[in-house]
Amino acid sequence: MKIAFFEMKEKWEIEYMKKHLKNHRLFFFSGELNKNNAKNFRDFDIISIFIYSNITPDVISELKKTKAIITRSTGFDHVDIKSCDRNKIKVYNVPRYGSNTVAEYAFALVLALARKIIRSNERVRNLDFSLDGLRGMDIKGKTLGIVGLGEIGACVAEIARGFGMNILVSTKIKDPKTAKSLGFRYVNFNYLLKNSDIITFHVPLLPSTKHMLNSGNINLVKKGALLINTSRGEVIETETVIKALNRGIISGAAMDVLEGEELIKDERELLFKQHSHEELKAALEESVLAEHENVIITPHNAFNTQEALQRILDVTIQDVRFAIQNKKENTVKCE
Repeated sequence: MKIAFFEMKEKWEIEYMKKHLKNHRLFFFSGELNKNNAKNFRDFDIISIFIYSNITPDVISELKKTKAIITRSTGFDHVDIKSCDRNKIKVYNVPRYGSNTVAEYAFALVLALARKIIRSNERVRNLDFSLDGLRGMDIKGKTLGIVGLGEIGACVAEIARGFGMNILVSTKIKDPKTAKSLGFRYVNFNYLLKNSDIITFHVPLLPSTKHMLNSGNINLVKKGALLINTSRGEVIETETVIKALNRGIISGAAMDVLEGEELIKDERELLFKQHSHEELKAALEESVLAEHENVIITPHNAFNTQEALQRILDVTIQDVRFAIQNKKENTVKCE
């Protein structure tokens, strides 16, 4: 098989792939697959990407020989699944590489916000040891609202139980046994917004989850709540978060993902590419959000541990074998 790996930048990852897929012709590229270069990869059997390759219908139309696209991520909103399906291209993901990894990071953000750790560190770096404005809050006894109870959300619930928190869960599929074993209660989304001291999102980006938190429901949020997002940026309407912070509806937000994060990842993108009004508005909003004193923003880093990266490679190798054998394991489907 002729296989192209995009967004593959670390030497150890490349060597690992070569070792475990040595019977195939492998090609590695540090950049992304996009509509500008897709025509160069028409004769590849399998394409492997990460989250910054935007697989649009234009890209798919160029991949004449491709039978499978493997994204080295759990999320697959950057791949047009319907177009792949029409072109008989199977799409594989890595569904279980970092449940504990992302959950641990989400809780690191919870603690950083609740105890003002980032601001405390910045103050000491300036040789200022005063405590003014650094008073935080206990999380024991507080109510954590988990939006989406997949494997990551379940790990978050397990950690929260260890901290002595009350746990509410709003999710599509409910399992009473899981609720009992992890000690949480299923509620609807509006109830969760009204009654949670901390709200954390763990849903995939789908049409049904885009802008789940928006101007229409932000006023339901319990006054002074903290907001955590390690899922996908578009799950939360950025403009609404800014207004909620300014109006005191929420007291802080910590986000590892942002709407339009591909724009602000590199400012050169704004200089050398044409962007729509909506894209530029999103980039400006993110800039305003990043400068707010009660906001923590990290660069889509929740997945980034050595152990998780190793698991991603192992499942990707497995996905390649599934694709060759035309198996359905780890394939994703249209909603």
